[in-house]
Amino acid sequence: MASIEITNARKSYGAVDVLHGINLDIQDGEFIVLVGPSGCGKSTLLRMIAGLEDITSGDISIGGTVINDLQPKDRDIAMVFQSYALYPHMSVAENMSYALTLRKTAKEKVASAIENVAGVLGLNALLERRPKALSGGQRQRVAMGRAIVRQPQAFLFDEPLSNLDARLREQMRTEIRKLHRRLGATSVYVTHDQIEAMTMADRIVAMYNGIVQQVGTPLEIYDRPANIFVASFIGSPAMNFLEGIYQAEGDKAAITLEDGTVIPVLPSPQAENGQHITLGARPEHIDIVQDGSRPAVSSNVELIEPMGLSTLVHVTLAGKPVKIFTLARPDLAIGSQVQIAFNMDKTHIFDRQSEQRLLPLNEPRHTQQT
Repeated sequence: MASIEITNARKSYGAVDVLHGINLDIQDGEFIVLVGPSGCGKSTLLRMIAGLEDITSGDISIGGTVINDLQPKDRDIAMVFQSYALYPHMSVAENMSYALTLRKTAKEKVASAIENVAGVLGLNALLERRPKALSGGQRQRVAMGRAIVRQPQAFLFDEPLSNLDARLREQMRTEIRKLHRRLGATSVYVTHDQIEAMTMADRIVAMYNGIVQQVGTPLEIYDRPANIFVASFIGSPAMNFLEGIYQAEGDKAAITLEDGTVIPVLPSPQAENGQHITLGARPEHIDIVQDGSRPAVSSNVELIEPMGLSTLVHVTLAGKPVKIFTLARPDLAIGSQVQIAFNMDKTHIFDRQSEQRLLPLNEPRHTQQT
């Protein structure tokens, strides 16, 4: 396996710039997930690594070798596609061994490789079947097996689970992660699903409009998002956002919302009194307060979604929708008023113009990775 280094990589189609100077170091054996909405450039970047798209400028290296001008077959990578891309007239064993056959690998080595990989993926009983006789999950295992038998320097996954149903996606996420730990393979995985990114990645690369917005471990990005895009894209249910004015005095600070509601926050050395900001709070960091034990603000209950283990309560505050995630089963009526309290240590403030997160006093600057 090998590391991958991307240096100021740009991609343009005529006058249209798609990727704007991507810089990224992927360590040997690391599982990196590129995540972002459709059109953000994540699949384009993956295809540039694979050699399926030309690089307009910049460099991409695998194992210390610049691969800009190498053909895909010479890059020693294996790619797993969304569509599986299996040959319908070939058996599972033939699909998995096809690349080795093209290399004129000895039959004994091919048979041994197929047997080993089939055992790892649970495909031993399916080796003689054709793709049409397989389920979606089985086809995806075959596609991964075909990549694994090649023993490449790096694996590239282009939204491989998007064609599967929710339960099977959950199962395959676990299997891919276990497989990665077993193989120790350098892997780059593309998805628009933030749950896949959070559960699978060693590090997440959040992308938007052809720019890397933030790089970090799943919990770093979840707990300390660099900007409003990252904060809103990562996390389910999504983060709540409210607009207001920042005011600080001494070691205390608060946000005054448009209707005059005041919400205490941690002071930030990057914010100024009177600055227009966006307040961000994840649903699990807002509590329903029924005993008056904490300072709280009044809101109106709009909807209650019981989910078994938890409950999602929708309220309005300052005319804006706010979601509250609780493990309790509150006895609330739609249309009633409820007191809610924000967890000050977990609440974020963002500059409304730049949309960058403003760091609180207790957080050093280096923790915000971009």
